[in-house]
Parts: sequence; structure tokens; C-alpha cells
Amino acid sequence: MTAVVDKRPSVDATDTAPVLDVDGMSVDIRTVNGTVRAVNDVSFQARRGETLALLGESGCGKSMTATALVGLLEPVADVVEGKAILGDVDLFAVDDKKRRAMAGTELAIVFQDALTALNPLYTVGTQLAEPFRIHHGMSAKDAKRKAVELMDRVGISQPETRLGAYPHQFSGGMRQRLLIAMAVALNPSVLIADEPTTALDVTVQAQIMALLRDLRTEYDMAVVLITHDLALVAEEADRVAVMYAGNIVETGPVSEVFANPRHPYTKGLLNSVPVTAHRGDALKSIGGAPPDLQSIPDGCVYQDRCPLAREICTTTRPALQTVTAGRASACHFPEEVVNV
Repeated sequence: MTAVVDKRPSVDATDTAPVLDVDGMSVDIRTVNGTVRAVNDVSFQARRGETLALLGESGCGKSMTATALVGLLEPVADVVEGKAILGDVDLFAVDDKKRRAMAGTELAIVFQDALTALNPLYTVGTQLAEPFRIHHGMSAKDAKRKAVELMDRVGISQPETRLGAYPHQFSGGMRQRLLIAMAVALNPSVLIADEPTTALDVTVQAQIMALLRDLRTEYDMAVVLITHDLALVAEEADRVAVMYAGNIVETGPVSEVFANPRHPYTKGLLNSVPVTAHRGDALKSIGGAPPDLQSIPDGCVYQDRCPLAREICTTTRPALQTVTAGRASACHFPEEVVNV
């Protein structure tokens, strides 16, 4: 396996105005042992025609961020702080009726498990036609025609004859294409792709990402890509927001962040990638484990695993602050990360 190297030119984050502006979003979960802060003061922006990656380990809060944005949090979870401005609407301030009207037309999501995301009791044609009937009031005939066009657009052969098939009759890759078709049906401004290549083989992964890339350009969407795969981020994303223990710890253009990380956690992730030139050497890893969200320490959330940790890190939590144009880091010593 080769190192993660991004060869694309960096993207200037100030080129276009954001279509989605998330500012200070926090999500709490009520448990039998008390309230847990699963997402803490998260801020990021997404712009049309670009892909922003939310990158981090399992449990870091990236999928919770996505479900909060689309209004699909479990009943025990609540957005307790922050705003999410989509166009000129705060997603967290509108009622359920308005949120439903915006679903699919302004903001859509592709879930990671296509088999459970599709309803096994209905044909794929029925499910693909539903957005057109609900939001556009189309007749069954016209909605069916649009469903056929969508299936053809996402690369499903013989769409007319497969409209009557059920989700279990499709392969994993085909089911993921169906989810993508449903997500882009109403031409949303923002598409959230939550681990869209999970459980797919490498060839199918490449096909799915190529499809998302083409649709992003065709529909001029902003794509928020949620993943733990550094290679996927290097290949597909323009900007990245690195998450750890519910916090964003570093942001910036992918090419710059991967070439010169300014947070020890980002550097640790990159160091852990196997490099062909070092074949035979012991694999590097980040020592320790993420903190228990029920007992987050004072100060920096990464302090127990950080080689740069000092006294200030145990008492003062570093804010996400600009380190260079278009880049930010939540570290007291961003200039020293190069030595980690």
C-alpha cells in the first residue's frame, strides 16, 4: 500500500459563498448515566461544486453531525447549540413541516447501509417515484418516467424492467446507486454522503465515487463526505475537517492539511498509513484510546494521546483558530506538529 498523497491543486476556501454554514453546533445525548456531549461546537462551511470531507475515527461524531443536519436524530438526542444556515434558512429553527419540505429539495443524505436504508416491502420504482409525487405532485405515470430516468442516470441497466424489483434483488453496489438516485432526485443544494462506500469492494467503491463526482458537477451541489478513509479523502475531497471526540480539530484544503498537518491527531492519522517504501518496518499507531464522552477531561480532548501535551493542555481547551489562510487548528502548538 502506498502513502496517502494528494496531487491536486489546493482550493481557496474563500472563492465562493457557502451554501451551508454550520456554526457552533452541539448535540447532547440523554443516557441512563447522564447527558453526553456527542458533538461539541462544530463549525464548517460547504460550497457548491466542491466536496468537504468530515474525517475521523468511528465514534468521533461525524455521522451524528450528519443526522443532526437532516433532522434524523434519535429521540434521546438534541441539537442544544448552534445554527445551520442553508441558503437563508436556519435548519434548527424551522418547524417539522418546513424541514420536510426542504428534505430532498435543499438537503439530502446517502446512508452507508443501503440495504437497511431502502424499504424492503416496496419496489425500487415506488421508492424512486415517491419524491416526485410528494414534492412535485406528479401523476404516477410521470413519476415512474422520472424514476426510469434516474435509474438510467446512475448506471442501472434495463431500468424499465427493474422498476418492479425489490431492494434485496440488487447487489450492494446497485443498491447504493439507488440511494444516490433518490438523494439527487430533487436536485438538492447539499448532498451528505455518509460512508457511501462501506462494505463495497474496491472496484465498486471507485465507481460509486466517480458517480458522486459526476453528479456533483452536473447538479452543482455541495457534497459533504463522511469517512474514516484517508485515501478516499485525498482522492475525492477539496477540503477536510478532521474530527476527534466530537470536536473539529483541524480544517483546510486537503492538499495542504495532508502535506503539512497542524494538529497532532491529524499527523498521527497520516503517520499510521502503511508506506511501501518502509516495507518491513513496524506499523505506526496512535497510542491510547479516545476519551470516554461521559468523562471528557478539562483542557484539550487529545491531551492523553498527544506527544506535545504540556500543562496548558490539561487546563485550557484550545479553540479552533486560523493558522494560515484557509486553515485552522485546535492546538496550542500548531507550529510544533511538524516534529511529531
